[in-house]
Amino acid sequence: MADVSVHQTSENAVNPLDIIEEIVTANEWPCERAADEELVAQIPGRWCDYRVYFAWNEDMSALHFSCALDLRLPKHRRGVVTELLALANERLWLGHFDLSGEDGLPTFRHAVPLRGARGATVEQIEDLVDVALTECERFYPAFQYVVWGGKDPAEAVAAACMEPMGEA
Repeated sequence: MADVSVHQTSENAVNPLDIIEEIVTANEWPCERAADEELVAQIPGRWCDYRVYFAWNEDMSALHFSCALDLRLPKHRRGVVTELLALANERLWLGHFDLSGEDGLPTFRHAVPLRGARGATVEQIEDLVDVALTECERFYPAFQYVVWGGKDPAEAVAAACMEPMGEA
């Protein structure tokens, strides 16, 4: 059985939302910071504008991030979208897709533990946003194929993950 030791330190990580707010402002993305531990921004993408949400939990020293796709799902298509989510998630190294409970939007989520660090770096935040936007842009057409095109989830994921070769 693994032995887990708990070591508490009096040094808490710096709130990463301060860095995130600077990045968002520098990119001129519309944002709102309703509280010290929450920030919401809108980032334009190729297929839609993405609503990104950052939450900082100081007690856990963890940063939660989500990126919602602007794609409404009819209730009768949610079952097949769940299959698509599972297939897409198999292809991800970081984060996962799920359906948000409130509005049923496909959402990319990831959490970053920062215990022991003095805070997140600019590069970590940039990577977090870059990975999320890359995956959302890659899989957005797959959601469209399944929801509105009636395609099979496996076929939609295969099309989304196809790597083009050469130049046109």
